[in-house]
Amino acid sequence: MGEMTVTTLDSRRTAASSPTHDSSLARVTRRCVRHLRTPRHPRVWFEILLIAASYWAYSIIRNAVPEQKAEALRNADWIWRVERTLGIAVEESVNHAINGVTWLIVAMNYYYATLHFVVTLGVLVWLFHWHPGRYAATRLVVFCTTGIALVGYYLVPLAPPRLMTGQHFVDTVLVHRTWGSMASGDLKHMSNQYAAMPSMHIGWSLWCGLTVFALAATPWAKVLGLLYPTATLIVIVATANHFWLDAVGGVICVAFGFAVSAFWYRTPPYALPRRLPRDGEPPAGLRPAGV
Repeated sequence: MGEMTVTTLDSRRTAASSPTHDSSLARVTRRCVRHLRTPRHPRVWFEILLIAASYWAYSIIRNAVPEQKAEALRNADWIWRVERTLGIAVEESVNHAINGVTWLIVAMNYYYATLHFVVTLGVLVWLFHWHPGRYAATRLVVFCTTGIALVGYYLVPLAPPRLMTGQHFVDTVLVHRTWGSMASGDLKHMSNQYAAMPSMHIGWSLWCGLTVFALAATPWAKVLGLLYPTATLIVIVATANHFWLDAVGGVICVAFGFAVSAFWYRTPPYALPRRLPRDGEPPAGLRPAGV
């Protein structure tokens, strides 16, 4: 009887302590999640490593997607038929018209090859310096936009217009022998040629444009923010690298990125405070007067 009594008491102790243990674990979990969802002042070294590693991973994964040429060409033919049915298949006309103006199409080739990276990095640096409180949430938009784009590259292999058979699109990089683009010429084997849907030229440029428009203080900068994705849309079509509908895919990816960021930080990224206290500093409302 005594042994049975001891066993019963131990069981009761275990049962009584389990809710407390579970409650403590839940509190720790909530505290960790709350910490992750609270914007922090960004660190230069961490951001450099994070962006470099993320772009490296993006390039590896994008280029690791199988180049399904036959399916990519079939999808391109289907999109072209859909656009013709909708009456928006003007890519070939735009491509031919702008290709006839040599200085303009050459400038667009370099635009396509360079600004995609330069402007995006420039906006990230601007955010880091002038809007550190909004930086992490706005950066998360870019990461989620790019991540969902990788899914699109895998699920919907798509040839760009310049690689379509039976059409008359001009590959402007080959014709004008401009450098820098991995979409054509000698560098084409370094990049997946059938990852055109969605267009990350549009995705990243739209992110840049919306960010500058929402946060810039001067009207001319806001105007430039709106013009940048508009100009990028013209460039990707004029150089025969994308269809209009690839741009729509890019817009959808950006919308997904903003939705994830708003959910994670519980508010739209541009609505967060512009600046945050550095580690060890009290919040603004708790600082002594005059600080």
